[in-house]
Amino acid sequence: MRLATIFILFPILLLLVGSRGTTEPKVILWAWERPEDLTFIDPQKTGVAFLAKTIYLRGDKVAVRPRLQPLKLAPGTKLVAVVRIETDRTELPTLSSAQVQQTAREIINSSVSSVVQIDFDAKVSERNFYRSLLQEVRQQLPTSTALSITALASWCAGDDWLRDLPIDEVVPMLFRLGVDQRQFQRRLETGQPFESRRCQNSAGVSTDEPVTAPAVDRLYIFTPQPWSKDSFTAAMETYKK
Repeated sequence: MRLATIFILFPILLLLVGSRGTTEPKVILWAWERPEDLTFIDPQKTGVAFLAKTIYLRGDKVAVRPRLQPLKLAPGTKLVAVVRIETDRTELPTLSSAQVQQTAREIINSSVSSVVQIDFDAKVSERNFYRSLLQEVRQQLPTSTALSITALASWCAGDDWLRDLPIDEVVPMLFRLGVDQRQFQRRLETGQPFESRRCQNSAGVSTDEPVTAPAVDRLYIFTPQPWSKDSFTAAMETYKK
């Protein structure tokens, strides 16, 4: 039991050491649930958004899967703790106030960095729950901790329900767009900004679906495979960073 506990906690303890005293980088690499060695990055230029835990909503229950895979970082790496939320499609969640409270506590407990990011592809029927959740999280987070969310691209283009959410950053996801891929690719190629002003400062892209990167302050980059120095270099060349 002791060895298993050390193995689970080790990545988080390592992250805590690496999160002090850095400036906000322009490029953030998403590090998902797999072993990652990112000691090759320059922490002055590149940060890491690591999957800290996944929360599953099913019926009236909230189940949590913590990060189990190790993550190696260069000293001083700027960190974003990411919490993924998924809802069961067979036993739909009740989205009750109790689930709001329990989910918020799990997110608050993940705030081992100066930025917490929530990754939740909320359906229209789940938006009231998500709004209440964000309000609860923002109230409980320290004022020094920024609250970021990922966003479906459609949320940013004409469906501006994000306007009054209590968040500090919106990261529109410009990959896995399905039938809307061509529409958003044309938008990016012509430099047309999103209608929602909250979606104009950051963006998320992927190495396996290159797009014309918008002019944003901060670019998040995902890769479906573990990061390597070569794949990082290729991504920087693709997105001219």
